[in-house]
Amino acid sequence: MGVRRIKPICNASRNTILYDFAELTADKPEKSLLRAAKKTSGRNNQGKITCRHKGGGQKNFFRLIDFNRQKDNIPAKVVSIEYDPNRTARIALLSYADGAKSYILAPRGLQVGDTLSSGQDADIRPGNALPLGAIPVGTVVHNVELIAGRGAQLARSAGTSIQLMAKEGDYAVLRMPSSELRLVRLECRATVGVVSNEDHFNIKLGKAGRARWKGLRPEVRGSVMNPVEHPHGGGEGRAPVGHPGPMTPWGKPALGKKTRKLKKPSTKLIIRRKKK
Repeated sequence: MGVRRIKPICNASRNTILYDFAELTADKPEKSLLRAAKKTSGRNNQGKITCRHKGGGQKNFFRLIDFNRQKDNIPAKVVSIEYDPNRTARIALLSYADGAKSYILAPRGLQVGDTLSSGQDADIRPGNALPLGAIPVGTVVHNVELIAGRGAQLARSAGTSIQLMAKEGDYAVLRMPSSELRLVRLECRATVGVVSNEDHFNIKLGKAGRARWKGLRPEVRGSVMNPVEHPHGGGEGRAPVGHPGPMTPWGKPALGKKTRKLKKPSTKLIIRRKKK
């Protein structure tokens, strides 16, 4: 997995860094695991924009990812490593011995032809899914469940991983990518290894058009808007801000004001907060 620089023949390509896609082994996805993905353009069920700067973009299909890994003791062969337009990580197509097929998040180093399994007795190797209670302390994992049976919710983006630090009673101590220490029950499942495509953070789109292909619309500074549209708008020329500090379009403080609730339901399972 790597990146490639575009030859700087124009301003658009001068600072462009893209994937080389060398790790992909299939051009077309498995049809039985595709679902239509409807775009919302940042609108809610009332048609109101609740997330700005979204819209357009290339049409694509959603790939059904198996975040549960409940097919225990059934070996699965890696058929292909594929691109997923809906996430930063690469995905792997598995073919189980009973004929079933599924997609999983591909860990770093996974190759076509490898055999994976899940369950209490699975080997400790990248791609195998086990309960945290069956994984040795110090192992690096990803795709971790918060509640047993619900499906993985932690460490699913490209290049991320979680380290199993200790086991205390019915809980495992996990060190998150943010350095936060969190308790998760031992029956929750995790996949061994690091998520693939760690070079994702080196990508530079290079031009505005490539952002539009991804469904990202332009962002406009509030200072160039009219007063009716933004608190920063109006004035003659480049007028200084006429209020105590930066504001959101709805008049709320944009910087420095805490917006999260002080008491969260999950704080009792957090041993140490992430670094400031």
